[in-house]
Amino acid sequence: MQDSLHLLRTRRFLPIFVTQFLGAFNDNLFRTAMVMLVIYGIYRDPQQEAAFSAVAGGLFILPFFILSAVAGQLADATDKARIVRLVKTAEIVIMLFGAAGLLLHNVPLLLLALCAMGVHSTFFGPIKYAILPQHLRDDEVLGGTGLVEAGTYIGILVGTLLGGVLVLQNLDGSYHAEWGAVGVLAVAVLGWISGRFVPPAPPEHDAPDARIDWHILRASIRLVSATLHIPRLFLAIVAISFFWAMGAVLAAQFPPLVKNALGSNQEVATLFLAIFSVGVAIGSVAVNRLLKGSVSARYSPVSALGMGLFVLDLFRRVKVWPNVEGAPLRDLQAFLAEPHGYWIVADLLGVAIAGGMFVVPLYAFLTTTVPKSQTARTIAANNIVNAGFMVAATGLLTLAILAGVTVADSLLIVAGSSLLSAWLGWRLHKACD
Repeated sequence: MQDSLHLLRTRRFLPIFVTQFLGAFNDNLFRTAMVMLVIYGIYRDPQQEAAFSAVAGGLFILPFFILSAVAGQLADATDKARIVRLVKTAEIVIMLFGAAGLLLHNVPLLLLALCAMGVHSTFFGPIKYAILPQHLRDDEVLGGTGLVEAGTYIGILVGTLLGGVLVLQNLDGSYHAEWGAVGVLAVAVLGWISGRFVPPAPPEHDAPDARIDWHILRASIRLVSATLHIPRLFLAIVAISFFWAMGAVLAAQFPPLVKNALGSNQEVATLFLAIFSVGVAIGSVAVNRLLKGSVSARYSPVSALGMGLFVLDLFRRVKVWPNVEGAPLRDLQAFLAEPHGYWIVADLLGVAIAGGMFVVPLYAFLTTTVPKSQTARTIAANNIVNAGFMVAATGLLTLAILAGVTVADSLLIVAGSSLLSAWLGWRLHKACD
């Protein structure tokens, strides 16, 4: 059984691990603080709240769709460590605007900062996976990928918990997020410091031409078509995209689901987001143990089916949840005291564990089946397709909500998508294992 924890003691892995952890932490600290502040402290209409969550998710994802081709070209053609330092400097500037939005309760400023953080993550995204084959041995890549995924979701967990805690209620019932503003700036500075320790990762000797095609549409089409014509990469990328589309729908709907379908406060919404993060981290580590370091999709089909079954049970329990019109929002203790409270938590954990087991081997597959000089472009192509699926999913979700579909009923969309994910995972397993 492969022990990948030794990588945390090496400079070739630890700085990028810490930098990625802090990036995920800050993304979710800011996003959670923003969503909790807007939904509990600014808006007062269930439909408006659900639409805001979907729009916010789409704005964060949109830069991945538009700019990933440029990001992938830059990452393969220049020193990846230098790009890390540049994007971490940009994060400090972005969080100045984000902190101002939290202090001023300015929704347009918050959404602007959120979209800018999407741009930041677009340029950092190809680096965190593409740098691993360059710094790690072949038999360490799956373990390193699992650690990065686990660290990412632990960062999401801690950022989510802190983001929810730092949105405080005043005595008059209003909400404020001064400490959240301080937090996002402090974490951005820490990420800038850790990024300076990432070892150099210059282009490989067979790297593509360093000239960057700045024509976004042409570059995106060329990059995606050059990647998706390879059947095994096509299956892996589309399977990953279905996973992220399902995750986007779930994450966008957790706060309004908790408030309006389960009649509970932001403590419970924070718990939902945290449980999801813990579960993916557990699944990321567990699948590496099961596969013993080999890169394989053999557990992906059953993992996708597991996600769907847990989501169906979650839907069933939400539909019978006792919710009294006009009653005070339940706190965490009152939520867990309900007959279905702990079962809902168990369903969320099951969805997330199965999700982590599904997606981690697919990312490792992407980075180990192409030349090292093309890994960033492959990840960038994957990010473009992922983003397209996620923007489409959140767009359809927004239209469905505006048409009267309830937040609870949107869970059925996720359950149905898991069947397609399972089929794609099975096709990839048959084609490559």
